[in-house]
Amino acid sequence: MGHISRKKKDPAHFSMAQKDRMASPVDVIVVGAGNRGETYSHFASLQPQRMRVIGVADPRKFAREKLQKQHRIADVNVFADWRGIVQREKFADAVFICTPDRQHKNPAVALAKKGYHILLEKPMAVTAEDCTEIVRTCIQNGVMLTVCHVLRYDPVIHKIKVLMDSGAIGDPVHIQHLEPVGFFHFAHSFVRGNWRNEAESSFALLAKSCHDIDLIHHWAGGRRCLKVSSFGSLSHFRKEKRPPGAADRCLDCPVEESCPYSARKIYLDRVKQGCVGWPVSVICSSSLPDIESVTEALKSGPYGRCVYQCDNDVCTNQVVNMEFEGGLTAAFSMVAFTEEICKRRTTIYGSKGELSCDGHEIRVFDFLTGRATKHTAETYAPGAFGMGGHGGADYQLVEAFISAVASGDASFIRSGPEETLLSHKLVFEAERSRLESKVVFCGTDQD
Repeated sequence: MGHISRKKKDPAHFSMAQKDRMASPVDVIVVGAGNRGETYSHFASLQPQRMRVIGVADPRKFAREKLQKQHRIADVNVFADWRGIVQREKFADAVFICTPDRQHKNPAVALAKKGYHILLEKPMAVTAEDCTEIVRTCIQNGVMLTVCHVLRYDPVIHKIKVLMDSGAIGDPVHIQHLEPVGFFHFAHSFVRGNWRNEAESSFALLAKSCHDIDLIHHWAGGRRCLKVSSFGSLSHFRKEKRPPGAADRCLDCPVEESCPYSARKIYLDRVKQGCVGWPVSVICSSSLPDIESVTEALKSGPYGRCVYQCDNDVCTNQVVNMEFEGGLTAAFSMVAFTEEICKRRTTIYGSKGELSCDGHEIRVFDFLTGRATKHTAETYAPGAFGMGGHGGADYQLVEAFISAVASGDASFIRSGPEETLLSHKLVFEAERSRLESKVVFCGTDQD
């Protein structure tokens, strides 16, 4: 990446030029002012000496004006279309691209060419070719790219890699990893919501679980994946599963009380209890959520539809099996129908011990001593960052990116371009296996 440093520096050894750069806040433009864009930009409210939001682009008037008000953005830097940013001379240090999945590639490529460092919401793009173009463009233009694999920045998850690298379990032999999506979370996002239909967004393994494939690839420690197989389907949320007598919308439904996926339960009951954060916060596109606006959204918007009458087509459950160099195997499971929401569970079996993690605490059992040791990691997430479903990792992600841009040191970034591209390609190969019902032998381009 040209001038960008790869070797991690201790802050005490930054050059004077780097210290001068870090003394001024990093100026950021937010492209896509929805839930993720608003969450990441909140860093500027908490750390104004380190980051300023000076521009926003979003086609939705309410969303962009809300972010403009929060950060006091000048009218000249407010855009209905990201192309307006490209037409201007470069006026910030970095951009946060938090647009819908299918709208990642074009702004990422165009803004990288303008010289903006990029924080890009996952997935990078919806095809391997587009992902490759984004990475190539960032490298050619000497700009830093952080892909929002937020879990890489979770201190507990990061501790797993530290323990593995220290030899705590010897040579890793097998990785088991589970993502429990959560029954109402899946209904919200992948049946009624923005990621329900592959043609409009992307397939579920990419949209939801590229986090997890990325972690497995990361834990594999540079080993190349040799082959992958995958199975999965759309279960339950199908028209033939519709209860007798059910209406097209939950507010009109005579059997709504007996349905765990009732929009009344998921949204309206929460508002009545004073809960207006996610998922309620995302269903009112032109106003703040209250009883009246949420009721209207459920009467006429997509989130009030019967889960058995939607145009959803993405998998509710999927498994991925992988074999890496050296005999390491991995098994990943994603399932919609769970009590817990996104609280991953991981077990890694090694030649000298076994490591397990419930998302909060790590337990390492040593075969030689017969003793188990528990490990934790300190997390810090001020304000609303603890409400994003990733604990403190959202905050740690933005802090790492801002530190990288401020210092010119890309080693702060744990989810940079090259390795992220490899893990994305593995996701595409896994989905090809599922669709073609065959074992896929991974290409040598993963070297």
